[in-house]
Amino acid sequence: MKTVVYGNRGSGFEAVINYINQIYENRKLAVINKRSTPVKVTRSKGTKVLAGFYEAKSTVDYDGIYRGRAIFFEAKSTQELDRFDLKRVEDHQYEHLEKCHAVGAVCFVLVEFRRQRKTYLLPFATLRAYKGEATRGGRKSMTIDNFEVDAYEVMQGRVQLDYLATVDKIWFTETA
Repeated sequence: MKTVVYGNRGSGFEAVINYINQIYENRKLAVINKRSTPVKVTRSKGTKVLAGFYEAKSTVDYDGIYRGRAIFFEAKSTQELDRFDLKRVEDHQYEHLEKCHAVGAVCFVLVEFRRQRKTYLLPFATLRAYKGEATRGGRKSMTIDNFEVDAYEVMQGRVQLDYLATVDKIWFTETA
């Protein structure tokens, strides 16, 4: 049986997001931070870590503030041509997004379909609906067609992957 390893799958995607977040911060548009997974170092030599382990699961990949509102999101990249497995958003990540959403934060998942060179912003409320359907025995994945209908494609704007322009379109149009 083939083992699928998900670690570092989206490291290139996250590097792009980190670069874009730095531009947003430099332009004083938002402060969005990459959260790291808590690691307990058990052995080191100088500044080099020789051994350690993850102390706890992290929450989500990114958090920060935009237009005076908290923002939390997870970044996922997939090689699949036409679907995204919902299990890729792990339970602890989903639960964190759910708690933050409940108190008014802007919460979503950025999903990169690498082969198609398309990125979508999937609002938490939409993710919740799809995960709920999966729990009741429905599909365990979303097709790219589902993303075309129920999510928002992120386009180039002020920056290469201007996801905050998409956030504006979804959460701030009624107040703009």
